[in-house]
This record gives sequence, structure tokens and C-alpha cells, in this order.
Amino acid sequence: MGKLEALDIEFSDNKVVYTPGESISGTVTVKVNQPIQCKAIKVNCNGFCGITSKLNDTAWTTEEQYFNSTISVADKGTLKQGEHPFPFKFLIPATAPTSFEGSYGKIIYRVRAFIDTPRFAKDYSTEKPFYLLSLLNLNELPDIWGPSTSAVTQQFTYMLMKTGTIVLKAQTDMKGYTPGQIIKVSANIHNQSTKTTGHIAASLMQRVTYETKKPTHDLKSMVEVEGGAIKGGRELEWKEQIIIPPLPQSSLAGCELIKIEYYVKVSLKSPDVTLTLPIHIGNVSLDKKLRPSKKETPSFKKDPAASVSTPDAPESSSRLTAPPQPAPKPAPRPAPRSRMSSHSSPSAPPVEYHSGAEGGNLLNDDFPNKRQSQAVSPNAFSYAPGLFFPQNQLPNVSVPAPSGPSSRRSAGATAPYPSAIDARPMAAPLNTLPPDYDTSAYPQEAPPSYESCNT
Repeated sequence: MGKLEALDIEFSDNKVVYTPGESISGTVTVKVNQPIQCKAIKVNCNGFCGITSKLNDTAWTTEEQYFNSTISVADKGTLKQGEHPFPFKFLIPATAPTSFEGSYGKIIYRVRAFIDTPRFAKDYSTEKPFYLLSLLNLNELPDIWGPSTSAVTQQFTYMLMKTGTIVLKAQTDMKGYTPGQIIKVSANIHNQSTKTTGHIAASLMQRVTYETKKPTHDLKSMVEVEGGAIKGGRELEWKEQIIIPPLPQSSLAGCELIKIEYYVKVSLKSPDVTLTLPIHIGNVSLDKKLRPSKKETPSFKKDPAASVSTPDAPESSSRLTAPPQPAPKPAPRPAPRSRMSSHSSPSAPPVEYHSGAEGGNLLNDDFPNKRQSQAVSPNAFSYAPGLFFPQNQLPNVSVPAPSGPSSRRSAGATAPYPSAIDARPMAAPLNTLPPDYDTSAYPQEAPPSYESCNT
């Protein structure tokens, strides 16, 4: 090396991995065996991203600078024979992205030292890289909780003829992982054809996009596991595990030229059926204690009889209870069915019918009114002009009782109706109240009130 015996860069405490916002310090050591004339000794610290369109090429077509600092540790003079240490210190910006090395680009951080000599003399330089790690906390990512799921249905053909359908569903146990953790993959394959499929496989894929005029995509399979085949007409549950190797994190915050994505690819070979399950790889694993709790949704279950109100009913009528005395029997003269009004408007919504419900089974527990309704005898609301109701005794009419959370209780409780409600014969579901006289065509005159009956 001539007059210069050694030119070395050493970091304090032999540290090589730093974080954004941290300071990097060290010493440049110059060892000469003969005196050397120098104009200055400088130390430079820089970080940048360079990408190219050729594989493993260092002639960057596009660059992105993050920081570039230079300090002078020695002025013009003569370096005497021996060893000379020169300390340095730099501050790393808090916005610098994580170090990365790919096939078409790199994010590089380094410290360089220069000995600037007079004209016609040889310059000396050296450099030493260091690595920057910007921690990616998975708990801070949006929509990170819960499994990653996907499903695909695909028809395949053989010799231009349709032979069947494959239904493939898959999921991972989480959406965020760190290196060393295990991805639990589960898949459901339904082979609705007569032919046996190829093997099922799950792969951890890395997709790196280099942003140039024409973006370059580098897709690699990092880990792959394989299962068996599925015979025709069979349905199979397949579970497998993937151990994540040391990999760069998903997000390179602060870098606009390189983007990293990870996903689990679940595929069948013959026919070619594929689905993807996006995941994130970070440095701080998910903490179940930080998982946001699900907000309790208000219950909308209400009893139909309790929520119905009529314009002529007093406010306290809904709180009345049936008297213990039995109701008087109605007059022997039944009202004919032809007198039932066909254009009366009920004061409660009718029961919804569904052709798929059999035997009155509930279609959905959240909606207790969705069942097959049962008709009520017309005599239950028959009107008899000669019928006498004592003042302190109300007719005992069977209506649905408040069922609370359960929707399968029978309607056996009794509750009185106000005197203004028509008591004409009608066949209606249990949760439908008799219509008002305001909207009815028969009878033309209102029935006597309790006071008129007593007089």
C-alpha cells in the first residue's frame, strides 16, 4: 500500500445495526510507515436507494437520497509515521427507511473515509457499511386483527368439455407475523367432478416491486409445503404449518422506490386453482392484550304486543293486567265470516311467511316474528250488542305475552284491550291486533263504551 499501511473505520462498541434517529460514532484509524502530505482527512456518512432494470447490476438507473453528511477530521498538514486515530459522529435521520438488498435494487448505508492528497499524489479511501432497522409494530397496522380468508370456485374443462367444478376455501390464523413464528394454514377443498385433482400446496410468497418507468416485479417463493390429492366427488379439510424464515419487513416506510408484499398462496395442481391470503411480516409481534374489543351492538328484539299502540287507547292501558275473574261467555249468536272487513288496516305488522320454513320453525333467531303464523278463531273477537261487561271486569282475550329473549314461548298470557278497539270477527296472526273503527267499514256505529253499558 506504499506509504499508507492501514486505513480502517471502526464503530463504537463494534455496533453495526442502528435505528432511525440514533447517532452513529466511531474512529477512523490511519497508520503510515512514512510521512504523508495531505490536504484534509474527511469522513462521510450517507444513505440512499438505487434500483436498476438489470439483474444484480450496480449501475443505478434511479436513485433516492436519504441523507449525506461530511465532516473534516484533519486539516492540511503532514501525517507523521505511526498510527493516527480520528473520531467521528453523525446523526441518522428519523425518516430513513430500513436497509434492504434485492435483485434489482438496494437501500444502502455506509461510512466512508478519504485522505485528500496534493496534486499528482494518490488519494486513499475506504468505506464500511452499517445497517438500519426501522421497527414495524404489527399492532399499529390497520385491519390487522383476525384471520386472512379467501375462497374461489372454478370450473375446468378437458378436451373442450366441462368436467366439473372445484371449490377452494382457505385461511390463515392471523394477518401479521414475525420471523420465527408459525403460519397455520387451513383449507377446504370440494371436488365436485369425477376426476382426481393434483396435489395441494401452500407457499409463502414475497413480491418486491421496483418503481421505475416500467415497474419491475420480483416474485419469489420463500417456503412451500405440499399435501395430497383429492379424489372425485370428495371434500377434504387440509391443515399445514409454515415457519417464517428471517425476512425483511413488509413496509419500507420512507422509501418510494421499493415496495415489499407478502402473501400465502394456496393452489391445486391439475386443475390450476389458486387463491392468495395477504399477510404482513414485521418486527413486533401481535399482542392479544392490545386487540380492540368488539363493541356491543344494541338489541333490537322487541315484543310485538308491547310495542303496539292505538290512537284511542289511554297511556296506562299497556300496563293493565288481566283480572283474576273469568270473563263472561259471549252471546250464542256468532258473527258470520262474511262481515269481516277486507280493507281494514292492522295496527301491527303482519307475520312474514317464508316458503322454506316448515312446521313453524324459526328461520333466524334474531327475528322472532319470522315463522309461520297460526290463525285465531273468529269468535275470539266477535261482537255481540247484548253482551254486558261489568265496570271492573274486562274481557279475557288471548294475545301473545311478552316473550323476552326467547321467541319460541307459546302465547298463553292474557291482556285486556281498550274499549275503543273493534271486536269484530277476524282471522289474524297472533301478533296482529284488531283494526280501528277509523279505518273499518263495518259496523257503521261504534260499540257502546263501558259507561254506556252500565247505564
